[in-house]
Amino acid sequence: MNARLETYKRELLRWNGRINLIGPEAKANLDDHVAEAIIAAGLLKPRGNVLDFGSGGGLPAIPMAIVSPDARFHLVEADRKKWAFLKHIVRACELNAVVYGDRLARAVTRFPPDVRFSLVTSRAVGTPEEWVPSLTAWMEPGGRIALFQSAPAVASIAGFEAGEVFPLPRGTSNYLVTLAFHVEQSNG
Repeated sequence: MNARLETYKRELLRWNGRINLIGPEAKANLDDHVAEAIIAAGLLKPRGNVLDFGSGGGLPAIPMAIVSPDARFHLVEADRKKWAFLKHIVRACELNAVVYGDRLARAVTRFPPDVRFSLVTSRAVGTPEEWVPSLTAWMEPGGRIALFQSAPAVASIAGFEAGEVFPLPRGTSNYLVTLAFHVEQSNG
């Protein structure tokens, strides 16, 4: 297995002994969670700027960043202890990533003004119809939102079209649901 993936798993478990980075299920099934993130990277093919919102202990973003050399990951996490871990693991694994220790609404004010995301990932964070619209100005045309969630559907969100739905191998209620950003053309 990739040495950086081994470093990530080792450090995640070490830090998790002191701070709650992942829950008991993720800890017991860490290899499956990492494999799922790698499968997602294969499906999504991250490139350019990628935003992971609610990065927590780094699943799925860190394994995806490790196997996606054509992407620069922007990790947003509000919990101070978790973003300290993320900064540590980005350094330890020498990832092309930057960590924003803040809530999404404040983190967007710190993004470089010309950054546009080709992909945004999130695992079970809040209600997508509440936070996805806040990213419209930061999406590149055709950019995608990828939601790791327990249901194969997502509510309609203005500016985004339903995309592909991929069942993921870890359990029967585990999906990767995509939305595609579209730019409205004015007829004027």
